[in-house]
Amino acid sequence: MMRKKSVSASKASLVLFLCQMISALEVPLDSKLLEELSQPPTITQQSPKDYIVDPRENIVIQCEAKGKPPPSFSWTRNGTHFDIDKDAQVTMKPNSGTLVINIMNGGKAEAYEGVYQCTARNERGAAISNNIVIRPSRSPLWTKEKLEPNQVREGDSLVLHCRPPVGLPPPIIFWMDNAFQRLPQSERVSQGLNGDLYFSNVQPEDTREDYICYARFNHTQTIQQKQPISVKVFSMDSLNDTIAANLSDTDIYGAKPVTERQPVLLTPTGSTSTKVELRGNVLLLECIAAGLPTPVIRWIKEGGELPANRTFFENFKKTLKIIDVSEADSGNYKCIARNILGSAHHVISVTVKAAPYWITAPRNLVLSPGEDGTLICRANGNPKPNISWLANGVPIAIAPEDPSRKVDGDTIIFSHVQERSSAVYQCNASNEYGYLLANAFVNVLAEPPRILTSANKLYQVISDSPALLDCAYFGSPKPEIEWFKGVKGSILRGNEYIFHDNGTLEIPVAQKDSTGTYTCVARNELGKIQNEVQLEVKDPTMIIKQPEYKVVQRYGQVSFECIIKHDSTLLPTVIWLKDNDELPDDERFLVGKDNLTIMNVTDRDDGTYTCIVNTTLDSVSASAVLTVVAAPPTPAIIYARPNPPFDLELTGQLERSVELSWIPGDENNSPITNFVIEYEDGLHEPGVWHYQTEVPGTQTTVQLKLSPYVNYSFRVIAVNEIGRSQPSEPSEQYLTKSANPDENPSNVQGIGSEPDNLVITWESLKGFQSNGPGLQYKVSWRQKDVDDEWTSVIVANVSKYIVSGTPTFVPYEIKVQALNDLGYAPEPSEVIGHSGEDLPMVAPGNVQVHVVNSTLAKVHWDPVPLKTVRGHLQGYKVYYWKVQSLSRRSRRHVEKKILTFRGNKTFGMLPGLEPYSSYKLNVRVVNGKGEGPASPDKVFKTPEGVPSSPSFLKITNPTLDSLTLEWGSPTHPNGVLTSYILKFQPINNTHELGPLVEIRIPANESSLILKNLNYSTRYKFYFNAQTSVGSGSQITEEAVTIMDEGYSETLFATSPVMHTVRPTFYKVQPLYPRIRNVTTAAAETYANISWEYEGPDHANFYVEYGVAGSKEDWKKEIVNGSRSFFVLKGLTPGTAYKVRVGAEGLSGFRSSEDVFETGPAMASRQVDIATQGWFIGLMCAVALLILILLIVCFIRRNKGGKYPVKEKEDAHADPEIQPMKEDDGTFGEYSDAEDHKPLKKGSRTPSDRTVKKEDSDDSLVDYGEGVNGQFNEDGSFIGQYSGKKEKEPAEGNESSEAPSPVNAMNSFV
Repeated sequence: MMRKKSVSASKASLVLFLCQMISALEVPLDSKLLEELSQPPTITQQSPKDYIVDPRENIVIQCEAKGKPPPSFSWTRNGTHFDIDKDAQVTMKPNSGTLVINIMNGGKAEAYEGVYQCTARNERGAAISNNIVIRPSRSPLWTKEKLEPNQVREGDSLVLHCRPPVGLPPPIIFWMDNAFQRLPQSERVSQGLNGDLYFSNVQPEDTREDYICYARFNHTQTIQQKQPISVKVFSMDSLNDTIAANLSDTDIYGAKPVTERQPVLLTPTGSTSTKVELRGNVLLLECIAAGLPTPVIRWIKEGGELPANRTFFENFKKTLKIIDVSEADSGNYKCIARNILGSAHHVISVTVKAAPYWITAPRNLVLSPGEDGTLICRANGNPKPNISWLANGVPIAIAPEDPSRKVDGDTIIFSHVQERSSAVYQCNASNEYGYLLANAFVNVLAEPPRILTSANKLYQVISDSPALLDCAYFGSPKPEIEWFKGVKGSILRGNEYIFHDNGTLEIPVAQKDSTGTYTCVARNELGKIQNEVQLEVKDPTMIIKQPEYKVVQRYGQVSFECIIKHDSTLLPTVIWLKDNDELPDDERFLVGKDNLTIMNVTDRDDGTYTCIVNTTLDSVSASAVLTVVAAPPTPAIIYARPNPPFDLELTGQLERSVELSWIPGDENNSPITNFVIEYEDGLHEPGVWHYQTEVPGTQTTVQLKLSPYVNYSFRVIAVNEIGRSQPSEPSEQYLTKSANPDENPSNVQGIGSEPDNLVITWESLKGFQSNGPGLQYKVSWRQKDVDDEWTSVIVANVSKYIVSGTPTFVPYEIKVQALNDLGYAPEPSEVIGHSGEDLPMVAPGNVQVHVVNSTLAKVHWDPVPLKTVRGHLQGYKVYYWKVQSLSRRSRRHVEKKILTFRGNKTFGMLPGLEPYSSYKLNVRVVNGKGEGPASPDKVFKTPEGVPSSPSFLKITNPTLDSLTLEWGSPTHPNGVLTSYILKFQPINNTHELGPLVEIRIPANESSLILKNLNYSTRYKFYFNAQTSVGSGSQITEEAVTIMDEGYSETLFATSPVMHTVRPTFYKVQPLYPRIRNVTTAAAETYANISWEYEGPDHANFYVEYGVAGSKEDWKKEIVNGSRSFFVLKGLTPGTAYKVRVGAEGLSGFRSSEDVFETGPAMASRQVDIATQGWFIGLMCAVALLILILLIVCFIRRNKGGKYPVKEKEDAHADPEIQPMKEDDGTFGEYSDAEDHKPLKKGSRTPSDRTVKKEDSDDSLVDYGEGVNGQFNEDGSFIGQYSGKKEKEPAEGNESSEAPSPVNAMNSFV
């Protein structure tokens, strides 16, 4: 059979992209499923690319990853492997890749500057982190310089330079005086972006000697100070007095008065400048001008507008700030400085560049064996970034070859992937301004279907509402989902069901008869599974008698009813709300079974009352308004919060107590319920008020307990039902006397950080816990179980003390006692700590290995003496690695595996070994410091196992009676191959299998020719390899012998092995001759029949049809050519027909029957105006009007002339008899009641608010009822949906055309 022409390159890429969208699997976020599926590593957390660290603290470089099996981690530094085991200052967190560099115990941060990169690896691939640049923060001192005093004339400009030291990161600059007060800034005096202080013009009040520039380095929390700068401003008056004192009376003297000056820019200089900013950053442009009066700054963008919502002005409009800049913000920005004398301007040319940013970042890809997919990596930037790919952290050009992979620029195309194609790919997009790195894995899985929804799950819904039955599933390849109702029910189809891609079955309108058992079946080529769920449809809850609007007098009684009807299996709850909030907690409100009663109604009961009925499935509500009207009027009572207490007084001052008294303020018609007392500690926390206690509202004095060494002030707050008063004025201050501390530090611990030290830590006391000045701590320790004296030191302002020179890992008794200037706290309790651990000294001995089977071994060892552990025993680690495969005798890269056995365990199992291989192992003991020496390497070998499946099986060169088979040896032979086993059998057109033939093939063969097969017959082949242990897993394939006798092809044998077979199965018909998926789309008098055909070419089709249920003979229509559709014409409207499709020459071969129904006969769309009621009524009205006019003319003619009196009466008619509107008394106008009728159901109103006659026709044709689609005479499809269509296309383009699948696909791509 001839092959179709190849599509163009662009279409090919489209097809590949669509294949990816269709083939790529989505793995559900089911925890149990995720634990079972293998997955390449994924980086979940990492440190920032530019990582500035505090040089005084430990450096933590984060690298966290997930995967199955859990990944192992390694690091590079400056491009080379970083061996952390050789650096005692560097440790890696357990089960993590995060590095901790110990700086606080002797390390220097400068020694660890560099570029770090983390790699997370497991058997499915390797993911890498960004390049993390580690740089310690720097806060250098100011260089010493001699600053001359600045003497300036009043009105002149001045710039005070800061010139801070260069730090990392750059410091924050601010100006202050000697009293640490920020210098005031204004339009005249302001700080520039470079830190300098600019004066547009100086004034006499600017004279001072303490202009100080400060630089704050946030990373190290330090502030550097520049030497003070002196400024002296000479005013014109003082200058003239000085000149006059030195000149004679006859001299002409006098300094010029302060002269106004037009603006001059202090920064930037010149008329133009340039600035480059990166996309997404904040653009800051600055213009500061000198002049008198002080100039005002204005900003514009030449040739455009400043971006709205992103533009801000700072520093008195001297700084233009644009956030989140983009390339569109490039251009010329002009600042204009203006005062009454003139203006100055400067143009800044801004260019916005862009570091790389993602357009399409690569996404993880989960595929089934044999599927296709793509990884797409698209980024943009200015300049355009370069795209490069890596595989498992290695440039793809030098990575191991993968025949299923093809790199095409920013896309990797995968074709016919296998499980060995799993890997992690990295895309790097870079330009001169930065780079992006993304990991995306390709995970090839072969999994039978699994249904994740719980079995026999019960769904309950309300009648006439949607029902969603879940069938969450997973499988690879993606399973097909089918739904059945009942245990032996047929498959669900039709418009009454919606089948979602995630497996969910939706019943849009569930009825009572929808109740029952539903079965979900998931199947793929690896298996089938099913799950049952239950659906119950309940009656809706209704309020059959709703509450009604009520009006009641104050102090009366009112009741609202709420009677409900509900499903007998649901338990309703009734809730009443007032103004959408809970009912007041008042015994006047009585809630009954079907009503709400309010006794003794007050004005506050006025509002909206809502009855809400809830069940587990639905909720209904109804509301009514209650209006409370006044009884005989009484003066209104105003309720408010109380006034604050006053006249606070302290009496009976003692060391630990004082009495506080006060006078309450006005309670404002609501009794005071309680008083709240608060205190302020002016010594330790001035300005912060703390809760002390509270007393009942009838009490105005209280005895307060106090702490030593606190400067107390008190205030009182009154509380009533309305709220809290404002606080009272504070009382006088009372400073309590100092005393010994009452308590000692808590959380005392002793843990060694080095083998020869003991680090004692504790939680310090709070300020008021000190009970006096001079708070210190006495730290004491001595070795446990040894007759030593206590050693003590006294420290202050710290919470840690390090004891050096201790033995390795010995217990110590520790205690920490507080003291101040008055004495010690009570004797503290003792705690037990340990000095630092050291690495274990000896290795485990007598290591023995017992091989259980070809993939499992058990290892034994003797425990080490506890004295040699030199720390807390954490367990033993077994290192084991594969040396070589005994079948291939080829060494490979050694990847050591580690198993950790917690505690004092002396044996362990080594799973996952490869059969027929040589292994080595050793054992090490582990404590809190690390691992001890390794035991001598132990060698052991695993026995043979069954082989894996052959790497491939290809069937080529089909002829009338032969097929050629080629195969590849197993990827994992797991022993010495003894032979191959080939089994095959024919398959007929009903999928029945013929007799099975088995052939044994020598292990050194790789191809075979089978002859004397049946022509045009499908065969299924099963192929596997054998070792002495047994047969391995098999690989299957299907192939067909050709049926065209004129077809010939040269056959050649790739192996001398030939085999002739003659199966006993009968001669079969041609391959899959069948017609399926017969579908119909009917109109009134015709129907379009379409089908799918599988079988030999050049088949001649015919369509047979007849009235459904009739015994008449079938009518037959011949189809011209080999088309797969046909239009049946001349059908009767509203009739059910049966139809089937057959093929000429295939005796007795037809499709299954299909039944369809034509649409009902439609009314004519041409409206006869003469039969319309409105037209007949109009004609009658016109005739009546003409008749009245003729009668009036006749009467006037017979009466003769008019009298003047009659003309005056006609001209001045009595206004009382004019028609009037009832509401406002204006003259009425004629109004047709029809003008106010609503539009008919289904009509459409155009945008100009007019209604066309055609749009109000209620035609079944317009609604598409009973019609599944519209077709032309030749069977071409007009519209996919039976929605309303326009009847007059010449009057406008308002038709709504359903999008075709091709258009939708193109728009998606």
